[in-house]
Amino acid sequence: MTELSSRIAGIGSHLPERILTNDEISAMVDTSDSWIRERTGIRQRHIAGEGVTTCDLAERAARRALDDAGLAAEDLDLIVVATTTPDFTFPSVGTMLQARLGATKGAAFDVQAVCTGFVYALAMADNMIARGQARTALVVGAETMSRILDWTDRSTCVLFGDGAGAMVLQADETASGPERSGILGTYLRSDGRFKDLLHVDGGPSSTGTVGHLRMVGNQVFRHAITNIAESMTTIAGRSGVTIEEVDWFVPHQANQRILEGVARKLSIPTEKVISTVADHGNTSAASVPLAFDRAVQDGRIKRGDLVLMEALGGGFTWGAALARF
Repeated sequence: MTELSSRIAGIGSHLPERILTNDEISAMVDTSDSWIRERTGIRQRHIAGEGVTTCDLAERAARRALDDAGLAAEDLDLIVVATTTPDFTFPSVGTMLQARLGATKGAAFDVQAVCTGFVYALAMADNMIARGQARTALVVGAETMSRILDWTDRSTCVLFGDGAGAMVLQADETASGPERSGILGTYLRSDGRFKDLLHVDGGPSSTGTVGHLRMVGNQVFRHAITNIAESMTTIAGRSGVTIEEVDWFVPHQANQRILEGVARKLSIPTEKVISTVADHGNTSAASVPLAFDRAVQDGRIKRGDLVLMEALGGGFTWGAALARF
């Protein structure tokens, strides 16, 4: 028996050239390099330059993913962009990216699930491929989080950075079961009751402003460990594998202490957890594909490896995706 699955044909990422160190932030707000590292594991983050937009970052990551897949933009019939920092209220970054790449067929749209955005976008594309609505999809996570930060709030401005990551998925008919390649399963959850713990205090309909990111960090930390662990065990069980069988874990890069807390909760060896938070900070929807691409580029993640991606973001939203790369 065969079924249509989504093979990961290519991956790419892009980070802005400008690096903002902890010492530089210490000159802006009352904090220090040691304080930031101890509580978050972050030592630097990349910041988009003046005039550089989310779509600019998305385009660079997308072109690298297409090159890695050996495909051209005209091969695409679906583009899904995960972002919470779009260039405009509308049109979507997805349609703008479609035009820039020269992809002239199919559909393009954005998904807004904050830090879980890439997992949500991956699920949308995978389901459309499974239903035969697309054959080749580009999935992008791209953010300019620096544009919605309150740079006087030391509890949040130290955490976030800018960047983009992308995957190309292609329809593939292979044997069913956990040994097949591609996306093995996705699991999505949300709970809007916790909005006030992580949100932006502005928007077109409410204040007519962009607003700034606000967070109750200690409570987000607690929910993150519980919900992320639950999503990981659920997707593994639904896909017919154990946590021990997973080769690599690619989590959302929010805080090194969260990564370590989830690993302890599920008895995962730390050497199997991909961490880029020290260099990238929290890039929201971009963090999972950025970390995935780095691990591919440095030789850790190889073809045939079983990889579990997971995230939690404002909303709350959370979820996981399991793939055989």
